[in-house]
Amino acid sequence: MASAPNSLPIFYKDLMPLNVRDHAKWSVRQSPTADWLIGQHAVPLTVDEFALAQRHYPIVFSAGENPVPLALFGLNEGINVYVDDKGVLETDTLYIPAYARRYPFILARIDPSNADNMTLCFDPTSGLLGEFKEGEALFDSEGGPSDHIKGMLKFCEDFEGAGQRTQFFMDEMKKNDLLIDGEVAISQDGLEQPFVYRGFQLINREKFSELRGDLLRTWNQNGLLHIVHAHFLSLDLMRNIFARQTYQGKGPGGEAMKAKADAEKAAKKTKK
Repeated sequence: MASAPNSLPIFYKDLMPLNVRDHAKWSVRQSPTADWLIGQHAVPLTVDEFALAQRHYPIVFSAGENPVPLALFGLNEGINVYVDDKGVLETDTLYIPAYARRYPFILARIDPSNADNMTLCFDPTSGLLGEFKEGEALFDSEGGPSDHIKGMLKFCEDFEGAGQRTQFFMDEMKKNDLLIDGEVAISQDGLEQPFVYRGFQLINREKFSELRGDLLRTWNQNGLLHIVHAHFLSLDLMRNIFARQTYQGKGPGGEAMKAKADAEKAAKKTKK
C-alpha cells in the first residue's frame, strides 16, 4: 500500500507519503477517542516533556543497548489505566505525550539513498484521513498544504528536534554508566508476596549522587540535571499506576484481589 519501512513505530500499521496528487480532496477529521492508545502500556517520551509528564506517569527507560524514555500508562503489557477499551480518555486534563498527539502523522525517511530527506507521512489504516465532508482540508485550492498540515509539519519537525535532544541525554547517561536494570516490588494488603516488575531501566541514584561537581554544573547549565530529577520524582507514581490497575481489575493485582473476593464469597456461602 505504501513505501513504508520494514519496522514500523508503535501505533503505526502502515505509512503513506502525503501528496497532492493522491490526496488533494482529502481531509483529516477529529476523533472523540484515541483508539491507538488502547492497550498501550508504554509510550515514547522526549526529554522536553519530562517536567509535565512526571506529574502524570512514571518515567522509565526501555531495556537494551539503545534505550528510550517511556511514559508508563500501565505496569503490564496490554494494560492502559488511562484509556478504556473503546479508546476514551478518563480525563481531559491528562498530559498526552507528543509521540501520541502527532498520530496519524509522522516524518519518515522513505528514500534509503537520501537519509537526510524526511517526508510527512500518515497511517492510512487510522480512518482519520479520507474524502470526508467534515474535517480539516489537507491542501488548499491551489494545491498547497493547508494551514492544518503546515501546523502538523511544524509539530513533527519540533518533535524530531526534541528527539535529538533526547538522544543527547541518553548518550550522556550511557557515557557515565548511569543506567541500571530496574526493579519495583509493590506489596498489596492481604497478600504475602509482593508483585515485582522488571524489564526496564532506571538512573542509578547512588551513582548519580557520586558524580563530580564540574559535570553536575555542566548538566545544570544545559538542563540535563532537571531532567534527571524529573525522572526520579516520577517514580513515586509506580504505586499509583498499580492501584489504578487493581481498582480496574486489571493485571496481577486486580486478578489477585478478585480471586480473594471470590474466595471470601465462597467461604460465606459454605458457612450458611
